[in-house]
Amino acid sequence: MNNPIARYLMCAYAYYVEDNPLIPDTEFDELSKYILKHYNAIDHPHKKYVTKSDLEAGTYLGKYPSMVKGAVKSYRNE
Repeated sequence: MNNPIARYLMCAYAYYVEDNPLIPDTEFDELSKYILKHYNAIDHPHKKYVTKSDLEAGTYLGKYPSMVKGAVKSYRNE
């Protein structure tokens, strides 16, 4: 999970959909703040799913790209 957008979406999916977090809440909050601070400089094809409002709220209730579920599963199996 090198890209912060990928990490954010995977962690949000694990937390909000699977109810099985990949990282502690405090780390997710820090990740949200990092992405918000560097939002304009981050490049990722799924960035369109993550808005600044999501990041400011500290929650994610948006849509997930179809590959996120598989990525979380793969990450857990590593």
